[in-house]
Amino acid sequence: MKLVRYGSSGREKPGLIDGEGRLRDLSVAIEDIGPATLSPQGLNSLRSIAPESLPRVKGRPRLGPPVAGISKIVGVGLNYRDHAKEAGLAVPQEPILFMKATTCLGGPDDPILLPPGSAKTDWEVELALVIGTTARRVPVARALEHVAGYCVANDVSEREWQLERGSQWDKGKGCDSFGPLGPWLVTADEVADPQALRLWLELNGERMQDGSTADMVFGCAELVSVTSAYMTLLPGDVILSGTPAGVGLGRRPQRFLRPGDRLRLGIDGLGVQEQQVTAG
Repeated sequence: MKLVRYGSSGREKPGLIDGEGRLRDLSVAIEDIGPATLSPQGLNSLRSIAPESLPRVKGRPRLGPPVAGISKIVGVGLNYRDHAKEAGLAVPQEPILFMKATTCLGGPDDPILLPPGSAKTDWEVELALVIGTTARRVPVARALEHVAGYCVANDVSEREWQLERGSQWDKGKGCDSFGPLGPWLVTADEVADPQALRLWLELNGERMQDGSTADMVFGCAELVSVTSAYMTLLPGDVILSGTPAGVGLGRRPQRFLRPGDRLRLGIDGLGVQEQQVTAG
């Protein structure tokens, strides 16, 4: 299933994308797509609904983050070998974890707001894992059983604030609009292998990133397992699994976002995001 939330910010309704790519209204069946919906029981209940029985949504409404009630967003740093190389850093021996504020979340096509004083705001296309059942110290072999689905994310980052103002990456990761998520959540049963997905990003029509999740240092199962050893992952929690090479920080000369820039990014089978950069 492809699950979405559509409508104005803060007033989104649940929906799904049918086999013909049409948006259907799920609000006749559930109140929202949140933690309870993401359990195996909740998803099986949705699978029992014939999409054609749901009302079609007219027009092209705004899409919001495909999941409501997210308690935390866990990022993973330097999780692609080529990205570590372009950053001039060693490949990590264990996952580098950081947090993004939930207030940074936005829809897939919402504008990216450059915060006042920002000089080095950067892009990062990433595969997002959405947790469906509580994960606490889970073994690698069982880790993906706790994943409800996957979606596209842009881990927008202010590099000066992240790297030049002490050792806390969180400073450059949680600004408003720095967490576009979606366009939809693709349930795990429709992703045959999360380590075989192509992901890419374009800036003003120029291809900047073009990679594969096969190149991760730590795969999705290991990320869930390791993260759950340090904190309990709750239904709805999001893990951002890292980005391949091609970010602005790694280019020579470096290149960062400016008002008027346009981003287009996607992951095979998981959809496409499009964002315009504006002054915040």
